[in-house]
Amino acid sequence: MTELVHLDVADGVATITLDSPENKNALSQQLTGELLEQLEAAGADDLVRAIVIRSALDVFCSGADMSEATTVGMGVGAQRMVDVQRAIVANPKPVVARVAGPVRAGGTGIVAAADISIAGESATFALTEVRLGLAAATISLTVIPRLTDRAAAYTFLTGNGFDALEAARLGLLTLTVPDADLDAAVDTVLDALLKGVPQGMRETKKLLNRDLLANIDAHGKDLAELSASLFGSPAAQDAMRAFLNRRKS
Repeated sequence: MTELVHLDVADGVATITLDSPENKNALSQQLTGELLEQLEAAGADDLVRAIVIRSALDVFCSGADMSEATTVGMGVGAQRMVDVQRAIVANPKPVVARVAGPVRAGGTGIVAAADISIAGESATFALTEVRLGLAAATISLTVIPRLTDRAAAYTFLTGNGFDALEAARLGLLTLTVPDADLDAAVDTVLDALLKGVPQGMRETKKLLNRDLLANIDAHGKDLAELSASLFGSPAAQDAMRAFLNRRKS
């Protein structure tokens, strides 16, 4: 199989690149499995001081792999999304999300789980699960803690899209910058992170993410089961097949 997630290490930074062009970085079992492997490898590498997650495409992540969800089901996929978020939150190295292009549904969980998320101003976001008979169950573990109660209710219930400036205002993003300045902004943050002593960075991240990690461990399994059951429901299966048919036409 063609590798969908690449890992490159240089100058203390591990860059994890999502590269699944056939489905716009949809969260297939292969992609999430490789993402978990690369996060583990980067976290265990003593040469790595910080991790960047980015996309090789003009889409950051299109959300769940609906072709997979309508064939093999989401029993594995839903738990994998919990595991991916936990792997980012619990990673001993700070994780920076470099966000360019659309971010939909489950992809928002990666952005929310990262310690620092920086987006170009043309990035867009939408929690579209409700429009497919689903709920943003697994990613609620990291997305809801980043948002105010009002912002969570609006974005989760309407499914409406919002831009990167709004995402920063709502708390989903750390920073939004002009597209041309995205790499420079990420580099500036990385330069600052690389000045930290690894022990200090590790223990500080534990303090910051203590409650978030406890919430994932307490509720992740139940939310994965809820997500899988919703994906398998007749209402969601019909909605996803209709969406896939519209995309093909």
